[in-house]
Amino acid sequence: MKISKIMGRGAFAFAAVATLAVAPLAAQAKDWRGWNIHVEDYPVSHGMEAFMAEVTEKTDGALKGKVFHAGVLGSQPDAIEQLRLGILDFGVFSLGPMGQAVPETNVVSLPFVFKSVPQMYKLMDGAPGEALGKALEAKGIVALGYYDAGARSFYNSIKPINTPADVEGMKVRVMNNDLFVGMIESMGGNATPMAFAEVYQSIKTGVVDGAENNPPSYESTSHFEVAKYYSLTQHLIIPECLCMSKKTFDKLTPEQQDIVKMAGKHSTDLQRKLWQEREMASMETVKAGGVEVNEIADKAAFQASMAPVYDKYLAANPDMTELVNLFRNAD
Repeated sequence: MKISKIMGRGAFAFAAVATLAVAPLAAQAKDWRGWNIHVEDYPVSHGMEAFMAEVTEKTDGALKGKVFHAGVLGSQPDAIEQLRLGILDFGVFSLGPMGQAVPETNVVSLPFVFKSVPQMYKLMDGAPGEALGKALEAKGIVALGYYDAGARSFYNSIKPINTPADVEGMKVRVMNNDLFVGMIESMGGNATPMAFAEVYQSIKTGVVDGAENNPPSYESTSHFEVAKYYSLTQHLIIPECLCMSKKTFDKLTPEQQDIVKMAGKHSTDLQRKLWQEREMASMETVKAGGVEVNEIADKAAFQASMAPVYDKYLAANPDMTELVNLFRNAD
């Protein structure tokens, strides 16, 4: 009898110790991990930190997590797959590379699909953004908001670009993507894919005449020192998505899901504001550095010149026609 009691007490003690040992692991497993390719002091990073802070505060600490900056959790393609599997809980991803997992997101990589940055906000916050959200969710990703990653415009060392004809014969560095190569070729230019790190020296030595990027990249890389003409074509406006793993999202209570959605909206508003401030500062720097900046009020001629690019894309992806038209025909 005594032996039974001792064994019973021993078993209870063992169970209690085991519970205590497992409890920290369970708590730790609930801590979210967020993926971010950008450095810590960056508009995207501040937006993500604000998102996680609001979720933690509004759930009284029930939901906690950490944002891992500077790509320390791996490359974007790997991170997207980990998000879908629930290994990562949330992150911010460019919709350009997202196309490998969710083909519908390739639509926003089409040149001049957005008429302006404010229009991008309007569409991504409206029906077109909802359509992409449904496509993302079907692949295990919940879109919580669409961040501003800037508008890419042309810069070169020769002359301002006001019409597509101004690009004719110009050697322009582009990202290694058939869509972007086709964009330059449709205006009569010579597309030159090359590593981004080679652009400064290539413009300086005349290997290429120019390139294209958003104002902070143009400024922070010092490309404005060798390419003094910056033409605001805004031909590519590719948003970034504040996304959550559907596996993580589905484990939340309805109240927690509402908190996460609202935090995503607040985070998006903050990030867009911070990005605009960063762009304005960059533009002031390049203008002070002697850059001639020209705006293009009517982009209709540029948009019309993209017909071959769209025809080729839709011929290869006829199922995307309705989605493309949803974006292109919007006000």
